Amino acid sequence: MAHRYRPGISLVGLIYIIIGLFVAFDRDYIDASLLRRVGSALLAIFLWFLVLLGVDLHIHG
Repeated sequence: MAHRYRPGISLVGLIYIIIGLFVAFDRDYIDASLLRRVGSALLAIFLWFLVLLGVDLHIHG
């Protein structure tokens, strides 16, 4: 039986990324302002039509 290749992330890869995020938070490479900027950017990317209509998608903390 042939198996199809399904790209994805393994459990080990997911744990590696989670630990990396924790270390980055702990060492102040990632902070709340960065998360707000990234969140605003992602909202603008996925809801670009609202941006064109004049909706402010900036996340204020």
